[in-house]
Amino acid sequence: MNDLKNNIRKKINDLGFDFVSFTKPVIDKETKLKFKTFLDKNYHGDMKWLERHYEKKNEPRKLWDEVKTVVVIALNYSPKYNPILKNDKNDFANISVYAGNEDYHKVIYDKLNDFKVWFKKEYNLESKIFVDSAPLMEKYFAKMSNIGWQGKHTNIVSKKFGSWLFLSEIFLSIEIQADVKSSDNCGSCTNCLDICPTNALYDSYKIDARKCISYLTIEYKGPIPISLRKKIGNKVYGCDDCLAVCPWNKFTLPTKKYEFINKNEKYLNFFLEFDEIKFNKYFKKSPIKRIGWVSFMRNVILVCGNSRLPEFIYKLKKFLDNRNPIIRGITIWAINELMEGDIKEVFKKIKEIEKNKYVLFELNSLN
Repeated sequence: MNDLKNNIRKKINDLGFDFVSFTKPVIDKETKLKFKTFLDKNYHGDMKWLERHYEKKNEPRKLWDEVKTVVVIALNYSPKYNPILKNDKNDFANISVYAGNEDYHKVIYDKLNDFKVWFKKEYNLESKIFVDSAPLMEKYFAKMSNIGWQGKHTNIVSKKFGSWLFLSEIFLSIEIQADVKSSDNCGSCTNCLDICPTNALYDSYKIDARKCISYLTIEYKGPIPISLRKKIGNKVYGCDDCLAVCPWNKFTLPTKKYEFINKNEKYLNFFLEFDEIKFNKYFKKSPIKRIGWVSFMRNVILVCGNSRLPEFIYKLKKFLDNRNPIIRGITIWAINELMEGDIKEVFKKIKEIEKNKYVLFELNSLN
């Protein structure tokens, strides 16, 4: 059995992955209780699939009743420089490191599918592969298999790779000896909690996703709460602040995978020219495509409002008559943030013809 374990590990490493480990498909009672509390407090916001798949998430055998071993795989996507350095660029469209190039879901899935074919050919055994494609407690399994521990920012931290790891899993129908559990090495450090712009990390190892910038700019489809808009800064897709300040990052090396080397470092002016066709074409291979043009432009327009650069007003005006109320509403807010002096006359005509309740709310909220 050790030979089989070593052969599996070697094959996965040969496919370009950085860490492979093994654990049992069992979740402890404490983790189940914490997840239930998270849902009961509605900290998951609009991510209702977490409720719908509650039972499956707590019991891996409901995903595949033959599973006896979970293989947890990690891939380093560490950037060349600390993304915190991008936060102070007012005219910059700050995109999370993981979305800086190709969609990791497809890149990793293709590699794991190669493993699946090899495993079937070599051992005549089936396997199941997962890359964010099923309700799995993947951070729990990463902790239990010695990939890393779950840090105070609630993400996995590795001594070797810091906080920059893509996780994926393989279910096997044979039992392989589990690796040892990771130990927590956060110590007294609270860097991630201290830097969170919206206080989404309200306590060690606890997150209110409804305040998280990654949730707001990616998962959430509605108008971003006014109280949180300025705290988003220049982030148009995701947020890396809590990951970027982790001291363990000093031990990792930048990724050599060309699919994950950032190519999306653009300024706001570049994306302000996007219509839906340009958006879909430019982000064809990117995870950003899945949020759609409306959410992405909502974020870009919001960031323009945070820029303190009045020159954006001219380019924003074209969005005032957009057919989507989310776009119209955030544009009103952004232009108001950039204008000086009395703005009542500017929006008077819009208020007279606007019918949408949300857009009228934005107009009535102007200072």
